[in-house]
This record gives sequence, C-alpha cells and structure tokens, in this order.
Amino acid sequence: MATSTNVPSSVQKRDQRNAVLGGFLGWTFDAFDFFVLTFLIADIAKAFGKTRPQVALTLTLTLAMRPLGALFFGVMADRFGRRLPMMINIVFYAVVSALSGLAPTFQVFLILRMLFGIGMGGQWGVSASLALESISPKWRGMISGMLHQGYTLGNLLAALAFLTVYPAIHSSHPDYAWRVMFFIGGLPALISIFVLKRVKESEAWQEHRTDWRTYVRSLPTIWRRFLYLVLLLTAMGFISHGTQDLYPTFLMKQRKFSPQEAALATMVTMVGAALGGLVIGYFSDLFGRRRAMAGSVLTALVMIPLWIAAPGTALLVTGGFLMQFCVQGAWGVIPAHMNELTPAHLRGFVPGFAYQIGMLIAGVAPYLEALLGEHFTYAQAMGGLAAVAFLAGSVIIALGPEAHGIAFRKGEEAFLRN
Repeated sequence: MATSTNVPSSVQKRDQRNAVLGGFLGWTFDAFDFFVLTFLIADIAKAFGKTRPQVALTLTLTLAMRPLGALFFGVMADRFGRRLPMMINIVFYAVVSALSGLAPTFQVFLILRMLFGIGMGGQWGVSASLALESISPKWRGMISGMLHQGYTLGNLLAALAFLTVYPAIHSSHPDYAWRVMFFIGGLPALISIFVLKRVKESEAWQEHRTDWRTYVRSLPTIWRRFLYLVLLLTAMGFISHGTQDLYPTFLMKQRKFSPQEAALATMVTMVGAALGGLVIGYFSDLFGRRRAMAGSVLTALVMIPLWIAAPGTALLVTGGFLMQFCVQGAWGVIPAHMNELTPAHLRGFVPGFAYQIGMLIAGVAPYLEALLGEHFTYAQAMGGLAAVAFLAGSVIIALGPEAHGIAFRKGEEAFLRN
C-alpha cells in the first residue's frame, strides 16, 4: 500500500483504524435499531390492536424508504466528503428510533419507522466508502467482511437487549417494555462525536471529487453496471431478510421457544454470521469476490433442512449458526465488491443507492413470509423462499463482473492474488 511521504505510518494506521471503526459502529447501531423490532412484533401488535403481518409490514416499509436515504446522503458524500453525512445520518436515525418508543398510535409508529428507513438507507454506502477507501487492497475483502458484520453485531445486541433489558422492565411494566427498547436506540447519536473527533476524511474522495456538472453527466454512462448491482442486491436482500427477519417469530410461534430462548438462539446464529463475514471475506481476497460469494450461497442452500426442520433444539440452533455463517459470509464481500465495481467519483452514491433499491424490492420478504406463515407454516414459507433466493443469487453472482483488488487512490497498487 502506498503511503504519503509526509504522513508517518503510525498516524496513517491510526486514521485507517478510526475510519473502519467509525463505519463499523455506525452500521452496528443502525442495524440494532432495525432488528430490535423483529423481537417486538407480538408486543406492538397487541399494543395497537394489529395483526403480526400488519406489524411486519413496518419492516417492509422501513426497507422501502432506504433508497431515499441512500440518494440524499450518498450524493452528499460524493460532493462534500464522507464525514459530515455520516455524522448527520447517525444523529438522525438515532433520534427517530428513540421517538418510535413514544408513538401514541400505530399510524405514528409506522411513519417514524419509515423515517428511520431514510436514516438507515444513508448509513451503509457512506460508511463503506469511507472505510474501504482508507485501507490497503490487500485486506479489502476481510475488512469488508468485518465492516458488514456491524449489521450482524447490531442484530446480536438487539437480541442481548431483548434477553436482559426487556424482561427486567416487562416484569413490572409489561405495556411499556417494548417502548424502552426503542429508547435505547437513541444512544448511538454519541458515535457522531467519535466520527467528528477521530475520523479523517477519505483521501480517495479528495483525489476524485468533481464539479456538479461532471458528476451528473457521468451517471448515465454506468447504467448497465448500476442495473446489475441492483439485481445482485435484490437477490442478496431476499437471502438476508428472508433468513433473518422472522427467525425469532418462527422459533417462538412454530417451535414454541420462549422469548428468551429465541433471543439466545438468534445470538448464536449471529456469532456464526460474524465468523462467516471474516472467513469468507478473507477467502475473497485469496480467490476472488464471485467465487467466495457463490460458494457461500450454494453451501447455504444445502443447509436449509438443518436450519428450518431439524428435529431437536441443538440441531436447529446449529443449523441457524451454519446458515448465517454462509449468508452473512457472502454478504460480507458485498461492500468491497460493489465499491470495486464503481467509479471513484461516484462511490459515495452508487453502491449505497443500488444497495437500497435492491432492499426496496426485497423488502417484501418479511411481509410475504409472515403472510404465508400464517396460512401454512413458517418453516415452509421461509425454507421455500430461501431456496429460490439461494439458487437465483448464485447464478447472478457467477455471471456478473468483478474488479477484485483494484486501486482506489493514486499511487496505490492494485492487488490480485488469483
């Protein structure tokens, strides 16, 4: 990796570490605020007199609003740098999450979750571009896997909060316990202080920033690549949300887990996800992005019976662990893969916007699973949709382009091992 002649290597490493940590934490608490709802569907349905599918629809609408956030914050990141949009975004989604706990009606709650979707949509693209532009191509896949596992850690922390904070409050104030869970989501606003004080602006952005006219004029030239990225992320969205969002509901409703047991099982699967992100990300540095992702997705296909139909608790949880190892292993490569496929001066906007358009299309997954699960079984609904998503995803990945290890900055050598 090329280093600046005027910047000591220790300082450069510190800047790289802070950039990765800032992006990781921003994405972690963004995911916490999203996944906390997946544990509270029954409580919120009872509080507002709604059905489970109606409450699950708020997850879909959150995903549907994310492209607006990716558009707004992504363009801001390309024009004004990565740090400022990241700080504004973190404060915004944290405040809206806390306000969700104060919603007096279901309509207000739904509007707040839609607003949260705007904040959530803006975080991924900005944090990924900042972190990946700051590190060596040699480690981009593994850091990409670690960065994306902020999403996994957010899910894990949501499960931990549900396991510890929720029961303590529910025992004395059962009608308000779910509201307190959303208040916790306001704490990540403090991360903005770390970003402001510790994270340095991306050198790659400084080198490739352009005027508005050039920026807008270059967008139509990459429409084919953009459409491919949307297709890829649609498949990956069905893979991820189809195997995660209603997993606690499946465990509690069909397998008769207690809320605490469901939270513990989810935490185990998230440990598998975190390990998968690092391992598959590392292999993507060795063997290429497409090989690592396609292999991981096809392995997940084989895991469906163990994940959703194992006869005993131990085997079922093992299946969940292995499923998320593969699913989030493939997902962990996505930040590096998408940033490598995007022109430098559009890197703040295009990956995040394509990501969120894909999530918009895939956002029907939790609602569709909940609807089918109420008429058939959650195992049949989740297993069937997952199988289709895995098969489609493996084909889309295998037939797509790759730019493994390209240089992001001037003086930075490309890294190719395969």
